[in-house]
Amino acid sequence: MDYQGDIIRPPSEAFSLILQVSTGCSHNRCTFCGAYRDKPFRIKPWQQIETDLDFAATWCQRHTTLFLADGDALALPHVQLIALLERIRHKLPWIRRISSYATCQNILAKTDAELTDYKRLGLSRLYMGLETGHDPTLRSIAKGVDSVQMIEAGQRVRNAAIFLSITCLLGIAGTENSLAHASATARVLSRMQPHQIAVLTLMLLPDTPLYRLMRAGRFVLPDPVQLFQELHCLLEQLEPFRTQFHANHASNYFSLSGRLPKDRAGMLATIERAVAGLLPLKPELWRAL
Repeated sequence: MDYQGDIIRPPSEAFSLILQVSTGCSHNRCTFCGAYRDKPFRIKPWQQIETDLDFAATWCQRHTTLFLADGDALALPHVQLIALLERIRHKLPWIRRISSYATCQNILAKTDAELTDYKRLGLSRLYMGLETGHDPTLRSIAKGVDSVQMIEAGQRVRNAAIFLSITCLLGIAGTENSLAHASATARVLSRMQPHQIAVLTLMLLPDTPLYRLMRAGRFVLPDPVQLFQELHCLLEQLEPFRTQFHANHASNYFSLSGRLPKDRAGMLATIERAVAGLLPLKPELWRAL
């Protein structure tokens, strides 16, 4: 398989076959993200993708799920994405689920019919980075969209019967807007009603604009207790829709996972123990992206 640069995938795709159909991210402006700073966005040559599919057809028959890398396979033109999904179905018929990251912008650039076509051809899970539902913070981190557009993109994915996983970032609004960010994010998630919510904790990377703002004293990352209060506020204010709720990423100080609404009370109690200093926390050296 031809892999260019570091390959990033969601934790739930740990055992998936990774097919890199593009390099980099089509947006690549988010101030907190250093994943693709050194990797210009481009769609890989079709012949290379075909070669990788041929390799997978011979050597990867135990994989039943497939993840399209890098940052956003939905940046592919509709005709090319349809051709790709058809080739995967033809060459790897044992694959039962195809997944991809997706930016809000590229979801909105697709029609409802196009999204439905992708689901019909096997693209059944999309991971979208909301980060926050707080519009001032969305602007400051250069997401390029507002909360209304985020909600529309999420709802359109759900309407296409595609599994929607949404990522949120604790600490992304700094200390000044910490709880406002949590409340606004809960409101946006309640409108989207994703199938899965994944909560990560911001880790500042040296090659990012947000890190430079921190060094200049213009951004202050909340301390652990403030982060836990942020998480408590977000979870408490979510409307009671059915979803998977995970705050068990390597970046988090402790692991939290359950199903809403039935596990909400227990998860809130765990967070309250963390706020009170009664819960063992992950050492800083063990935290990672």
